Amino acid sequence: MIVNCNVNGKNVNLTSIAPDRRLIDILREDLLLKGTKEGCGEGECGACTVLMDGKAVNSCLILACQLNGHEIITIEGLMQGGEMDVLQKSFIENGAIQCGYCSPGMILSAKALLMTIPDPTDEEIRNAISGNICRCSGYNQIVRAIKSASKEYLVKKSNNDKDE
Repeated sequence: MIVNCNVNGKNVNLTSIAPDRRLIDILREDLLLKGTKEGCGEGECGACTVLMDGKAVNSCLILACQLNGHEIITIEGLMQGGEMDVLQKSFIENGAIQCGYCSPGMILSAKALLMTIPDPTDEEIRNAISGNICRCSGYNQIVRAIKSASKEYLVKKSNNDKDE
């Protein structure tokens, strides 16, 4: 089958793709985007989380036949102009990156949250990342990093609103 979608702002046309091929395999093997990690392969751990049309999804559960016309954002796609996203910086600054394996999926789950709820409560943050397993931390640093990033997003949004 032929798959036409947008990955990290670039139109992608993949030919001769098996319809049951998983998105994570397409990202890692065909597009060489290695930031998306595979943990369980069953949609339970969240390590493979990417954004699909702005919503957090487990890329191990998305098949090639489901990709046509959709927008996919991976951890690599968060960088703009060679600069890390506020969330990526906040994870580093708040010690939320331990071994780093869960971080891409965790950051993208947080991004999906902040796109819909720009100033979330701790409970909303914990709910949004509940599908992401981190074996290294007690999640406190992760919640703190997301909360800190949300404050910075609000400041940027406020500044952009003033400029308009």
